Amino acid sequence: MSTAAPEVTARIARLFVYPVKSCAGVELREALLTETGLDLDRAWMVVDAGGQFVTQRELPRMALVKPQLKVHEVVLRAPGMLALHLSIDVVEEPLQVKVWDDSVPAFDMGAIASQWFSDFLGQPGLRLVRFDPEYERRSNPRWTGDAQALNQFSDGYPLLVLGTASLDTLNARLQAAGHAAVGIERFRPNIVLDGIEAHDEDRLALLQVTTPEGTVQLRPVKPCGRCPIPNIDPATAESDPAVTDTLQGYRRNDILGGAITFGMNAIVLEGFDRTLRVGQAVTGDWKFD
Repeated sequence: MSTAAPEVTARIARLFVYPVKSCAGVELREALLTETGLDLDRAWMVVDAGGQFVTQRELPRMALVKPQLKVHEVVLRAPGMLALHLSIDVVEEPLQVKVWDDSVPAFDMGAIASQWFSDFLGQPGLRLVRFDPEYERRSNPRWTGDAQALNQFSDGYPLLVLGTASLDTLNARLQAAGHAAVGIERFRPNIVLDGIEAHDEDRLALLQVTTPEGTVQLRPVKPCGRCPIPNIDPATAESDPAVTDTLQGYRRNDILGGAITFGMNAIVLEGFDRTLRVGQAVTGDWKFD
């Protein structure tokens, strides 16, 4: 019995993880897929003295904190600072923190990390925390349905998928208006796809990747509403409203009450502990309206 050909064929062009929420990302050639997304994605987070998460929205210099992944540690570097070495497997005392409306258990990363972030970001009392892997933080079932998608400290979904053509379209509009083109890093995707038209990621029902370990199935579930973070230049931490002003002209989405959307939040249906690699073929089908 023959099987119908997939409606969409693409390829993984780039892969990113963001070990510390709202700090710079790390581009990888391959990444292990876990229950909460790509391995070590948003495993750490900066909180204020009250345990409330902080991001580039309040502290844009977080964009200048650049992680490097090593075998047993994450090394953080920032201008004018000595490197901060974090052991992947070592934490200190437990504490409760808040990310959006969720109160979640975490582990403090100690006084040195606290002082490092407080000094660099210019806000006393900041703490660096590690997500408690025993805790199940679930995505909103309004968007995931029966699938129980888990997250660490991401805004709400394990993966963000974005097509290169979508960025190309935005950059064409920016340059036509006299602004500089921007990099895809501003939009903080995990999986970047080549081979689809601009914003086709919005219309995909299912993505499938065949890996040597077996099949990976991802489902885009929710358009990604955009805050002002894409206005922040990751090289300088300076903000210019040109990006969101331009998106406002053509990317308002009625599904999210008129919010600007760019990219799709996705969940993992199949393929935990399998490895995604740049260059892998991705097939998919359109969702029905």
